[in-house]
Amino acid sequence: MPETDSSAQQKISQNGSPTSDRPIVVKGARVHNLKNIDVEIPRNKLTVVTGVSGSGKSSLAFDTIYAEGQRRYVESLSSYARQFLERMDKPDVDFMQGISPAMAIQQKTTSSNPRSTVGTTTEIYDYVRLLFARIGKTISPKSGKEVFKDTPKTIINELFEELDEKTKFYVLFPFELREGRKPEEQLTVLKEKGLTRLLHIEDESMIDLTRDDYDPESIEPETYRVLVDRLAIKKDDATRSRIAESIETAFREGNDRCSIKVRNGKEYKFSERFERDGMEFLEPSPQMFSFNNPFGACDECEGFGKVSGIDEDLVIPDPDKTIRGGAVAPFDSQKFGKYLRDFIKVAARDKIPIDTPYKDLDKDAKRVLWHGKDNYAGIYGFFEDVKSQFYKVHMRVLYSRYRGYSRCPECEGYRVRKDALYVKVNGQHIGQVTEMTIGHAREFFENMELTDFEKEVAGQILYEIRKRLKYLDEVGLDYLTLDRLTNTLSGGESQRISLANSLGSSLIGSLYVLDEPTIGLHPRDNNRLINILQSLRDIGNTVLVVEHDPEMIQSADNIIDIGPFAGTHGGEVVFSGSYDELLKSKTLTGKYLSGKKEIPIPKKRRKGNGKSLVVESASEHNLKSIDAEFPLGKLVCVTGVSGSGKSTLVHDTLYATIQNKLGTWKDKIGRNKGVSGIKNIEAVEMVDQSPIGRSTRSNAATYTKAFDGIRDLFANTKQSKIMGYEPGHFSFNVPGGRCEACQGEGVQKIEMQFMADIELQCEECGGTRYRKDILHVKYRGKNIHDVLEMNISDAIEFFVDESSIVNKLQPMEDVGLGYLNLGQSATTLSGGEAQRVKLAKFLSKTNTDETLYFFDEPTTGLHFEDISKLLKSFNNLVDNGHSVIIIEHNLDVIKSADWIIDIGPEGGFGGGQIVASGTPEDIAANKDSHTGKFLSEILNDS
Repeated sequence: MPETDSSAQQKISQNGSPTSDRPIVVKGARVHNLKNIDVEIPRNKLTVVTGVSGSGKSSLAFDTIYAEGQRRYVESLSSYARQFLERMDKPDVDFMQGISPAMAIQQKTTSSNPRSTVGTTTEIYDYVRLLFARIGKTISPKSGKEVFKDTPKTIINELFEELDEKTKFYVLFPFELREGRKPEEQLTVLKEKGLTRLLHIEDESMIDLTRDDYDPESIEPETYRVLVDRLAIKKDDATRSRIAESIETAFREGNDRCSIKVRNGKEYKFSERFERDGMEFLEPSPQMFSFNNPFGACDECEGFGKVSGIDEDLVIPDPDKTIRGGAVAPFDSQKFGKYLRDFIKVAARDKIPIDTPYKDLDKDAKRVLWHGKDNYAGIYGFFEDVKSQFYKVHMRVLYSRYRGYSRCPECEGYRVRKDALYVKVNGQHIGQVTEMTIGHAREFFENMELTDFEKEVAGQILYEIRKRLKYLDEVGLDYLTLDRLTNTLSGGESQRISLANSLGSSLIGSLYVLDEPTIGLHPRDNNRLINILQSLRDIGNTVLVVEHDPEMIQSADNIIDIGPFAGTHGGEVVFSGSYDELLKSKTLTGKYLSGKKEIPIPKKRRKGNGKSLVVESASEHNLKSIDAEFPLGKLVCVTGVSGSGKSTLVHDTLYATIQNKLGTWKDKIGRNKGVSGIKNIEAVEMVDQSPIGRSTRSNAATYTKAFDGIRDLFANTKQSKIMGYEPGHFSFNVPGGRCEACQGEGVQKIEMQFMADIELQCEECGGTRYRKDILHVKYRGKNIHDVLEMNISDAIEFFVDESSIVNKLQPMEDVGLGYLNLGQSATTLSGGEAQRVKLAKFLSKTNTDETLYFFDEPTTGLHFEDISKLLKSFNNLVDNGHSVIIIEHNLDVIKSADWIIDIGPEGGFGGGQIVASGTPEDIAANKDSHTGKFLSEILNDS
């Protein structure tokens, strides 16, 4: 039916932007497991898509709606532009209408580039560079005074301020011998220009060049100046004009330099060059502050901030020690004690506190300690002495003991050339600004004191910086520093940075599709995130969020629940409507939200096995030398607001130290004074969200070893024995039974030279990966390809009599992964799915060793129903004599723990302390704990 004028009519929304009333309509969507569904999404509203894991939420939101929005955008470009873009297939859908330009904000680390930082990713650093180039003041490191170019006007103003009326003075310029000229030739040139007097700068004696009673060879350029004029201070225009002319002449003839010598008094030096105190400086430009530009990057570290050399953490293993108390490890010996004694002498003169812990010393004191001063060579100088004796074996061994990556000594880790660090705005150079957290930086730029001229020059730049910092602060990232590398961010942090960038762009009329933005966010900060999404909606955008968080679902204008279950048992719209309507529905989501179904609180907390692990004085990153006890034989949950130090304590300190003791750790270990109780565990496993395999050949069946049993089963069939097939013939990883045209990949990659490579289904095997004769072998009517296409739930039913296979697959069903296909490539699994596959592998083992398991936010991507299954798996591990430590924000997991360690109270510098530790009831009773406030509501409601 043709569209009527009224249905296509545009209206003007409250903010004045043209928007359409038409909803986004999807009819007959069949992508992945979607079962020909119809969906209607209201425009300019916040819509949440929820449902159990694997039900088809992402298939609808990303693979259908977002993919079609992107495809239509690409199709709208010119044929020239399209050839450089990856070909995008049309989603399997009958009809779509009302799609806006779409942007996806997914759970992916923004960049793996070691040069990419929070500042560069958000464009804040680009604006800061421009700000420093436009209003930055270059400060001389020698005198601490501002560097600027002198002009006749500024010189006259200074003279009239400094000198009294009628004070007599000379206008001079330096006498310099030009290269290739003799003194008498230089003097002849001066005489020809009418400059016939030389003034001795100390006794003010004159040499008259028109006379012959002087020896040109005896004139020392350093002690003589060429006289341009003799004048006196008079406050009239004629005198000012004459002084200005004389100074211009001096600058022109003196190679941009001149001086004013008060008769029998002081000499004032001036320069039209950008110099001061005998140093010439570079004039600020945006390129000078870029560590990604060869002009601005530090020559020593090439803009990375670190160099291969001496590792500070190895030289100063315990920053709590004082210099006198042996903080510098190589100096704490009789052989090299001389260096310590030399430093103590310098410290006595410069009043450097040698009885203060190293970590509390200011930067100037540390600079002297490392770089040296006077007779003290410094730590770097010490190692240079060691390198000069490399012909001795023990010196090479000594040097290797302290070798590693350290802050670049040239730029001090700030990444930019030295000249850039001389430029300051409000007393801070660009390196000090990027060291600030987003919260501190916002305060710094909001309270910046500027002159009227600076406000006019930098007004728009500051507006852009403040706007971006405001959004980053509001999405709960105030604890991140601007120089934090983006490849060290979690998926949730990366997603929130992308969200803040989108808000900063102020686009309207767009479709934003987000994938669980609450990941990694403490319940305290959920409202801040919800407000951000609502403001994105309010300026005229449609926001589509895949989410499980109850608060986010409650705040939505519209909710779409996909289910009823996962995989082939999902892919249907089981509910669409408001939150109040959802509470009355009979869907799994509705039952959990209404309280008809719930994850029960344990009736009693486990007492553990009486043993524990104790971390002493953990001080890595923002940890404040804390002691933390982790009881064993319990389900322990480490909580706290984002950036409080949970991962630093658990991953970088506890796990790394245990692995190092077991001899399997080569990376850096978080600073601590020791971990006791390691003898109480026999093995340790880290179950994180890293991929289970980087190859497309890796899948859940191969990872859990279930595929071994499946191949044996097919090899034992009557047909295989007749044909002489071995288990290897049913593997797509080795020659034998696999299709050699695609080498068992199922697809063939076609290189397109300057265009993106494309993958086409293998014509030889039709994407099945195997030779046709192998596919003729069947077990219960299914060939090996059919089995790999089964999901885990169906496979368990299919192999019900084969315990060796079922025992490997059942744990995956137990952790809520029954919807995954056996042959689904590991590279397509989300971080949460990969983590649960690893958990299933451990559950399938009959491990009798007392093992300590670490989990990092295992509820990522999980529905309430899946969390219930996950908790049963954790409890099985603990009940079997193991210990489990989880980093988690999910309140259902926290309330089910036996012991909680709450870190905080805030993120970044405001965190790093243990706010409370104990049972969930203990934490709920603690008024200082943010986690406790939310826990008390849950425990009191139950």
